[in-house]
Amino acid sequence: MTGNGRGDTEALREEIRRTRVELGETMEALAARADVKARLKESAGQARERMREQAAQTVARLRGQAARRAEVARAQAYEKGELVRAQAHEKGELVRRNPAPWAAVAAGAVATIVVLMIVRGRRR
Repeated sequence: MTGNGRGDTEALREEIRRTRVELGETMEALAARADVKARLKESAGQARERMREQAAQTVARLRGQAARRAEVARAQAYEKGELVRAQAHEKGELVRRNPAPWAAVAAGAVATIVVLMIVRGRRR
């Protein structure tokens, strides 16, 4: 401090300036709290962002599950295909070894078709 009082005046002016700044900040904070519309918009924006994040997580989870299930289905289809191929190969070998029963079945089918054609021809 100086003896002429200038130090006290400068200190008071600085104190007033700081108080004004603090008061301005306090007023801005109060105004922001009083602005219900802005607070609701902010709250809605936050809720919207949370929903987007949850939706993205759900989509990612479902895609992962679908990919795993598709892989399981592919594996099962492949196994079934292999089983059917093996069974068809066995049946083919059986027919090649002993074609007589299959020839009899084929002849019976041809005879049935011929008889049906004759019966239909007589009706007309």
